[in-house]
Amino acid sequence: MGFIAFLKTQFIVHLLIGFVFVVSGLIINFIQLCTLVLWPINKQFYRRVNCRLAYSLWSQLVMLLEWWSGTECTLFSDEATVNTFGKEHVIIILNHNFEIDFLCGWTMTERFGVLGSSKVLAKRELLYVPLIGWTWYFLEIVFCKRKWEEDRDTVIEGLKRLSDYPEYMWFLLYCEGTRFTETKHRISMEVAESKGLPKLKYHLLPRTKGFTTAVQCLRGTVSAVYDVTLNFRGNKNPSLLGILYGKKYEADMCVRRFPLEEIPQDEKEAANWLHKLYQEKDALQEMYNQEGVFPGQQFKPPRRPWTLLNFLFWATVLLSPLFTFGFGVFASGSPLLILAFLGLVGAASFGVRRLIGVTEIEKGSSYGNQEFKKKE
Repeated sequence: MGFIAFLKTQFIVHLLIGFVFVVSGLIINFIQLCTLVLWPINKQFYRRVNCRLAYSLWSQLVMLLEWWSGTECTLFSDEATVNTFGKEHVIIILNHNFEIDFLCGWTMTERFGVLGSSKVLAKRELLYVPLIGWTWYFLEIVFCKRKWEEDRDTVIEGLKRLSDYPEYMWFLLYCEGTRFTETKHRISMEVAESKGLPKLKYHLLPRTKGFTTAVQCLRGTVSAVYDVTLNFRGNKNPSLLGILYGKKYEADMCVRRFPLEEIPQDEKEAANWLHKLYQEKDALQEMYNQEGVFPGQQFKPPRRPWTLLNFLFWATVLLSPLFTFGFGVFASGSPLLILAFLGLVGAASFGVRRLIGVTEIEKGSSYGNQEFKKKE
């Protein structure tokens, strides 16, 4: 094991990375709070500023994937589709099977210049998670309780607000509603059988309300839907902790572009279109499992230096005073100060671990586990 590889496995290094992310995130959140005064003056300027502030935070996670772990992301698509990336507003449909599927999506948004303006239909609980939810709030992310009777007006209003967004926007939808587990899959397929829908092998039954509402509200703004099917070579199941330890993975992403005019305007027909799409996604996963590749040309968009430079900036700004302060504490010889400093380090470690826990599949929501008797 080389020295760099050894460093990647050390807890103290992980703690320092977490410190930079958390403290820089709190600083960014405070700046975002201050930018609220811009909203009534110039809404579009407020949005552009917050896109760049969000980029400064999210790109640190992308840096871990691209530069720290060296994970490779390969696109399987066609040249015409790839040439549209970063040049239009789109809705992204991504399978929700892995702890870092969002991070693989983010690395693609970063390489095509839309990381800061990327959006998602997120569960409302995330709004209260420091850094993640707070940053999303200032980005006008659409939050929902995942109870359509309560969410309908909120989701429609949030989507319509995005109709004049000034930056090219990739709006991510996890149509399955929650991460794939065997228990959720079994229950989901029972629901499919009760509704006379074709069963899926690798996906949960898609929830159509969010998709059909997004298509209706963003029609005229969004140009296309990108269907993304993600898998990892070697049947790997990567985690954010694995990335933090420097483990390298190889992600393959099959991307298909569907112009929005091809998607029916009628809600029921649009829902049927989505169910058919998921049957096609299932076939793509089956092909990948058998052949090890997706159909289409292979593209490897080059990683950009900005994620690394951004992290180095924050590390320089924040770690220098931390080291100076820590040295002063231990040099003082005061047991009280030393214990207080170690307590602060322990609290920081706990906080970082809790943030990582948000991505873990076993810590995911129970959404879908009680759905057999419910109608969509």
